[in-house]
Amino acid sequence: MARYHIETYGCTSNRGETQQIEQALREGGHHPAEAPEEADVAILNTCTVLEKTEQNMLRRAKELDAETPGDLVVTGCMALAQGEMFREEDVDAEVLHWDDVPQHVLNGECPTVTPDTEPVLSGVVGILPIARGCMSDCSYCITKQATGRIESPSVEENVEKARSLVHAGAKEIRITGQDTGVYGWDTNQGTSLLPELLERICAIDGEFRVRVGMANPKGVHGVREELARVFADNEKLYNFLHAPVQSGSDDVLGDMRRQHQVEEYVEVVEAFDEHLDYWTLSTDFIAGFPTEESEDHAQSLALMRETRPEKINVTRFSKRPGTDAANMKGLGGQTKKDRSKELSELKMDLVGEAYEEMVGTEQSVLLTEDGTEESLVGYDEAYRQVVIADGEERGLEVGDVVDAEITSHNTVYAFGVPL
Repeated sequence: MARYHIETYGCTSNRGETQQIEQALREGGHHPAEAPEEADVAILNTCTVLEKTEQNMLRRAKELDAETPGDLVVTGCMALAQGEMFREEDVDAEVLHWDDVPQHVLNGECPTVTPDTEPVLSGVVGILPIARGCMSDCSYCITKQATGRIESPSVEENVEKARSLVHAGAKEIRITGQDTGVYGWDTNQGTSLLPELLERICAIDGEFRVRVGMANPKGVHGVREELARVFADNEKLYNFLHAPVQSGSDDVLGDMRRQHQVEEYVEVVEAFDEHLDYWTLSTDFIAGFPTEESEDHAQSLALMRETRPEKINVTRFSKRPGTDAANMKGLGGQTKKDRSKELSELKMDLVGEAYEEMVGTEQSVLLTEDGTEESLVGYDEAYRQVVIADGEERGLEVGDVVDAEITSHNTVYAFGVPL
């Protein structure tokens, strides 16, 4: 039996793939090592979303190659999209698809279930990848080269996975995927099965909450009313939607091949506004796409002000090898920097205002992780982060649900006092 060391970088979808790899290894009788130096095999699950990220992945692969006495396996998005880069850098590693990692490590052995075999959780958080791949063909995205088109397991299969996580002690289930909004498009004639899946998961017995991961506006738009009603009707669902718009300009969205238009994104937001009094809109903007003019940038700022997201990811455009956008004539670095700064400054204003509005309210907070010193960190019904500064001193533990008064905030998270 092997001792393994596994490291994961990137999104929650990647962490979900790691969970499946690790569970297969545990069920095969293998055990985690304390450090790579003690491992028979090291597994690096990579991300490649930005050029800086890929350099970090190459550096870490070299370090693990030197530190691990046994084999090194590289998997994940960078391995699938740019596996040759590891060979070019003389990294001695097996570059594999996620699905092939367990069998490679097991080396043909029959699984040997051991008494301590159990579902792999991250504390009280269970990660549930509901599908792999997406239906988009964004001109700037390299991840599509790794994941391909959407492959959706049945609703029943995902519900059983969720039930297993709850039975294993999960208090929060994070539903992930490259695009959760198009779950089921491949099996349901282009209509999302996400509303049905969420209804079924929320019907599982137990005390837990569910967070839905990134869903592109196009996939959500066709079921926006039904989906918003599902959120309104199920207390187990965090009132949280991550719908990355990327630009406020239809011209730029067309060049990005984003499938949706600004109006569709706005209609999704309006549907959730109609059905939910208190919820969090999360979105993404890319600053400085090659074809973005100053008026396009102004439209992004205007859209941010109009829809007022409470969580916003701002990324400067970065050319990714092998993508169509890499062949476009780019904007100057200073232009991208200035536009990113302007978007980020507006972001901080909007996020700060959202958390300021929370002060004085009472929220139900699920504690999901340890903070610094005596603090515990959790999330309220709208998936806004709340810190209980003296949580451990009060006898609280990760997994507890506590009613708290919000007393102050630090722009991107709030402070609460248990009632």
